[in-house]
Amino acid sequence: MGKIFYIMGKSSSGKDTIYKRILECRKGVLRRIVMYTTRPIREGETDGVEYFFVDEDRLREIEAEGRLIELRAYNTFHGVWKYFTVLDEQLKSDQYDYLMIGTPESYCKTKEFLGEDRLVPLLIDLDDGVRLQRALDREKAQKQPRYQELCRRYLADEEDFSPDKLEAAGIRRRFYNDDLERCLGEILTYIDERR
Repeated sequence: MGKIFYIMGKSSSGKDTIYKRILECRKGVLRRIVMYTTRPIREGETDGVEYFFVDEDRLREIEAEGRLIELRAYNTFHGVWKYFTVLDEQLKSDQYDYLMIGTPESYCKTKEFLGEDRLVPLLIDLDDGVRLQRALDREKAQKQPRYQELCRRYLADEEDFSPDKLEAAGIRRRFYNDDLERCLGEILTYIDERR
């Protein structure tokens, strides 16, 4: 049965960059799983790449079909945004290994749905001050910066990634992203050892 390597990290920890680099380095070895969201698409994002961007009606259809693996809703400054994982074409085969990105909460729900033996957690960590500066720089570059949402996400991460929640989820191994190439190398070695 294929493994799902599950990347998690607080916002602006570098998890999206690491996710893309792992896919480049292990092309043909790991298949990607793209999550779904009802949030608006950001400048520079592509539907089906960062997320599948859908509306509430499509979410209800997926749920009615019994294909909803996990769902999280966030009451943002711009309305309720939902993020979720779907049992879709991406997960059709057990013969492949996969790469997925999410949160400790989504990791636990996915593990419960698909089985603990299939998931391998990869927690990306970084100094909070560095993360906050990265988030601010990214938001400044947007046509319509959403600073309130940046602050909400930053504070929500403190609860979502609390030591108690990580321990309860069985997430113990951390990869510190203060040097991207070193961090990426450590993760690739870890993945190769567990495939």
